Amino acid sequence: MDRLTAMRVFTEVAERGSLTAAAQRLDMSRAMVSRYLAELEAWLGTRLLHRTTRAVSLTDAGNDALPRCREMLGIADDLACASNADSTPRGLLRVACSTSLGQAFLAAAVTRFIVRHPGVAVDLVVADRTVDLVDERIDLAIRVTTDPSPGLIARKLATCHSVVCAAPAYLERHGTPERAEDLALHNCLTYTYFGKSLWQFTHNGAPLGVPVGGNLSANEVNVVFAATLAGAGISMQPVYSALPHLRDGTLRSLLPDYIPREMTVYGVYISRKQMPSALRALLDDLVVQFRTGLFEDTGYPGRAATPPG
Repeated sequence: MDRLTAMRVFTEVAERGSLTAAAQRLDMSRAMVSRYLAELEAWLGTRLLHRTTRAVSLTDAGNDALPRCREMLGIADDLACASNADSTPRGLLRVACSTSLGQAFLAAAVTRFIVRHPGVAVDLVVADRTVDLVDERIDLAIRVTTDPSPGLIARKLATCHSVVCAAPAYLERHGTPERAEDLALHNCLTYTYFGKSLWQFTHNGAPLGVPVGGNLSANEVNVVFAATLAGAGISMQPVYSALPHLRDGTLRSLLPDYIPREMTVYGVYISRKQMPSALRALLDDLVVQFRTGLFEDTGYPGRAATPPG
């Protein structure tokens, strides 16, 4: 069995939710798709898909296998294309990201990239919403999420850690929470929500969800961040945004024994087929830059331990 082809068949079926649609996409018969799936399941020793006459869905084992198959296919495609890629990256790339990520990290990272590759131009599309890569002609979207969009290729760039923090002025007025449960007694600033939201932590190795609420919410992350700096309340911020303020004391890290849920930074794009050399070069470059920038395991006052991941 060609295991790489079987993995490609499996990922196409998972993304499209249909053996027929995957067969059309891969230009093979439905029977051949079924055969590859059966052989992959036999090789792994587990069932990957629930099949009915109307729908196909992933089993728990399928959910576990899917990101690993995507990663292996990405490595294989990178190796296959490396020798054929244009040795001189050039052209225009449209790259989408959030406002906070663009300001804190990506603008500088892209600048360093185009200095090294003067034949490449980058159009940064900064938006605090999920852009449509096809409709908006986006070559690459940088997304911080736990669940990259199905149907798109996602390459992991970094782990994004978060921190619960507040300005010293707020803490002087209202005190410092000692446990995550104490957040219920504080003014917590949230994104997009009205009323309460749920902040996720790990404490002593166990997951913990804490409902929080406050008198200010916003649909734009920098607004919540600015309000936090102004002393309006407590918020959960990505470390890449908060780190300079944690180090200079304008923000204080809270609840060191409670680790906020990690997110993942992905580079998301439409297809590996005929991938422009400039896009491939930018992705490879960003992998390195994310590892040596604000996303590395840097310390700050109040951090008790290195988060896992």
